[in-house]
Amino acid sequence: MDIWRIEKELTEQGFRLICGVDEAGRGPLAGPVYAAAVILPFQAQISGLNDSKKLTEKTRDRLFDEIVNVAIDYGVGTADHNEIDEINILQATFLAMNRAIDALKIKPDIALIDGNREPGAKCRSMCIVGGDRKSASIAAASILAKVSRDRYMVEMAVKYPEYDFGKHKGYGTKLHYERLHEFGPSEIHRLSFLKKLYKKPEPTEAKKLGNLGETLASEFLAKKGYKIIDKNFHSPFGEVDIIAQDDDNVIFLEVKIRKNDGYAQAREFVDKDKQGKITATANIWLSLNQTKLQPRFDIIEIYLPNENSEPEIIHIENCF
Repeated sequence: MDIWRIEKELTEQGFRLICGVDEAGRGPLAGPVYAAAVILPFQAQISGLNDSKKLTEKTRDRLFDEIVNVAIDYGVGTADHNEIDEINILQATFLAMNRAIDALKIKPDIALIDGNREPGAKCRSMCIVGGDRKSASIAAASILAKVSRDRYMVEMAVKYPEYDFGKHKGYGTKLHYERLHEFGPSEIHRLSFLKKLYKKPEPTEAKKLGNLGETLASEFLAKKGYKIIDKNFHSPFGEVDIIAQDDDNVIFLEVKIRKNDGYAQAREFVDKDKQGKITATANIWLSLNQTKLQPRFDIIEIYLPNENSEPEIIHIENCF
């Protein structure tokens, strides 16, 4: 495929300053979405110019420098994690694209936009599906956007070393999920993306007894003056049965219900591994809700021989 075909056709129609626009980073769980706008001299000789996703990191770095040196003009724009959470990733991508176009010193005659959605550019534009494979200008933009974002995430790897951003650049790899499990979200994670991952599962028959325990525990806490904030907050790492507020504390409660007390105490089943899962899930909830309340971890034990008997409820505060 002639990667200059589209630019050639537009040049024959009288367009001179043709700008390619592409984005990078729509999928990651952390960091900004980047976009770049590039105006190249027609048929500029840039060896290996192609869709950034098909190139090695070393080749992208080389092409980045070549594109910057040969371009008539270029601009890079971003939309950060807060903007992504506020207006959604699609609108944030459009915002980054428009910021990239606005960063150009020279106004293009037409902007070639990768994809099938026009971002509301202030200049004439045309959408091209798969444009990073069909247009030299868009391919150049894809490289500038990708390399710029990757370099930013390498900088964030220094600021947040526990997440290893330099390895996965914020994408949802196994390593990234493991670090989220251990540390919860960082300041640059896209919380709206995490909400999609931490949906509550549908209740099953196996949870009926547990649901009964949580109902009894909620009633018990309400009588003690606690305010129930949330229930069954679920993440890939674990679940918190009840989240409640008491004065300046937010309490994450694990509820254990047994039909008799002839075995080990229920609290003994909340071992180090279980505590770690509860803590990781609590960190997710705290990040999503941005509360200033102080966290506390409690256990409620319930002994209920049968549903018609009076339950014995034991509330243990500050368990771990």
